[in-house]
Amino acid sequence: MNKIYKASEILNTEIGEEGSEKREKFKEEAYSYYLSEILKTRRKQLKLSQQELADIVGKKRPYISRVENGEDVRLSNFLQIASALGLNFELRPN
Repeated sequence: MNKIYKASEILNTEIGEEGSEKREKFKEEAYSYYLSEILKTRRKQLKLSQQELADIVGKKRPYISRVENGEDVRLSNFLQIASALGLNFELRPN
């Protein structure tokens, strides 16, 4: 019979224990990817090219590409792009 693994067990084995440097880096990269996918999906829903979005927010097209690839997602720039795409972003304490 095959063993069923919990996601946390797999992450602990493959990425590292919760709180480890490797695990924190993985979480940061995963979160950047998630945010970038939200922006890219919304841009496509609005039928905007990367260049059109770049013109709206006053950035260059390669920057938009980096953001959409999860490579350069700074909060201030994320908020600016999200706002231009008609997205709301809310920070709340846990």
